[in-house]
Amino acid sequence: MKLVLFDIDGTILWTDGAGRRAMEAALHTTYGVAGDPTYRYDGKTDRQIAREQMRSAGVADDAIDAGIEQLFATYLANLERELVASPDAAQLLDGVEALLDAVESESRLVMGLLTGNVAQGAARKLGAVGVDVGRFRVNAFGSDHEERPALPRIAQTRARDALGLHVPGEDVIIIGDTPADIACGRPIGARAIAVATGRYSVADLAAHTPHAVFPDLRDTSRVLEAILD
Repeated sequence: MKLVLFDIDGTILWTDGAGRRAMEAALHTTYGVAGDPTYRYDGKTDRQIAREQMRSAGVADDAIDAGIEQLFATYLANLERELVASPDAAQLLDGVEALLDAVESESRLVMGLLTGNVAQGAARKLGAVGVDVGRFRVNAFGSDHEERPALPRIAQTRARDALGLHVPGEDVIIIGDTPADIACGRPIGARAIAVATGRYSVADLAAHTPHAVFPDLRDTSRVLEAILD
């Protein structure tokens, strides 16, 4: 059995900045400052984004920690409003629906999520493009750990505890659109399949030596072959 873990933003879907707007507004409400507008969110966990943005604005770690629950309650409410106000902003990326169906129907594969989104944010974004979060059987979210490299091992542990599957690292496949997606699985020996549907080109991603890299996920058979290889 192989465990196939999908990133969300830039891999499964695109929300046209809804997540960033929701986070910046929540940061301002909670800490009084929205953070650096040039800061890159892609490849980061939501908790990492909050900490790095607020540290750079001079907010102390203890103050960040004291406000973190309120921050994410506000963020989730903001995200819901953003997605409702601009229902066409969230788009399922080309080829994703067919690939999810193919992975889900392959008996040798277990499909899950590995995303920097907090769990409720992930569900809201997926719901906005008509994807049921319940399709993903083993998940690791940004709400589970602040550092992305910790998430693959969390997914491994959940596969064992929830499904009784002992999946070695080399049978964990992470599909994502950033160098962070490629790198995060290396501590457990996971393989990465990179896709250039985010802010990084095929060449940018190939420089980080993933197992495979694709311009998008439209060629279902080739991507599935890379997963099963």
